[in-house]
Amino acid sequence: MRTDVHTHLVPPVPADALSAVGLARRDGRVAAGDTPVGPPDLYRPDRLVTWLDEAGLDRALVSVPPPLYRQQEDPSVAGAWARALNEALHAATAPHGALVPLGHLPLEHPEAAVAEARWLLAAGWAGFAGCAGGRSVSLASPRLEPLWELLTTADRPLLLHPGATPDDRLQEFYLGNLLGNPVETGVATAQLLFGGVLDRHPTLRVALVHCGGVVPTLLGRWQRGVLTARPGVDRTDADLRVEARRLWVDALAHDPAVVDLAVDVVGEEHLLVGSDWPFPMGTRDPLGLVAHRGASAVHRAAVENAAAFLGERRTG
Repeated sequence: MRTDVHTHLVPPVPADALSAVGLARRDGRVAAGDTPVGPPDLYRPDRLVTWLDEAGLDRALVSVPPPLYRQQEDPSVAGAWARALNEALHAATAPHGALVPLGHLPLEHPEAAVAEARWLLAAGWAGFAGCAGGRSVSLASPRLEPLWELLTTADRPLLLHPGATPDDRLQEFYLGNLLGNPVETGVATAQLLFGGVLDRHPTLRVALVHCGGVVPTLLGRWQRGVLTARPGVDRTDADLRVEARRLWVDALAHDPAVVDLAVDVVGEEHLLVGSDWPFPMGTRDPLGLVAHRGASAVHRAAVENAAAFLGERRTG
């Protein structure tokens, strides 16, 4: 099945759950203060299904968008919010066979994330999504080891999507998205690599959206930091290039050269198709982002690699 791994929906979360995290429903959309979250299509699973057909795709992996992460909440609130989000996302996608929900994990609170992952696994969810960077704890934290063990044992994938940058300098020029998003993905990935997470859990499947953010351009610099034993870099015998090939990326770079660079990093067997539907910074032609690599590469990314990422069929 031709799969888009990177789409979003805002599910119909109950009003009391919204108010508990400072949100409200206004005119059919969720609002933070006076600001509505996302474009109208973000609330329309049926529109996503229609668009998949128009884009030549068969199904989509669906996660909630960053404004719903609510990373500032206390652990007890965060756990209840994640449960409300996931129940609502299941309800929104269940009538549509083409939509596969990814359960949201509150990575800023590792214990709550582990508890929610256990509940989702018991309910049979196919995979999970969580925040890269933002206000999440370091992905190298020992508190997250139970989560990595759980995901590898259960053979379930994790899609990392950047959260809001904590850098106030990026408020102008839309830089919170244009620069902050790829950097936050880089922060999370650096934690996985320098922290040895992928070395300890070589079968862990983690996908990075936006073509890996800054990771493809910085991996060589990171390896230089290992080789020269920079302060704080303890794994001086690590080969980050080898470990990075365990990562997966979607092709949403808006630049064929960057897609090719990312493939050099993770391998063609770990390239996925992602649109970021329905946001303006996404694309209406996700298959076209891989087309310059040839028809066989498009098929591999959309069909074979997506199935392998979900654990349906392994490649390579």
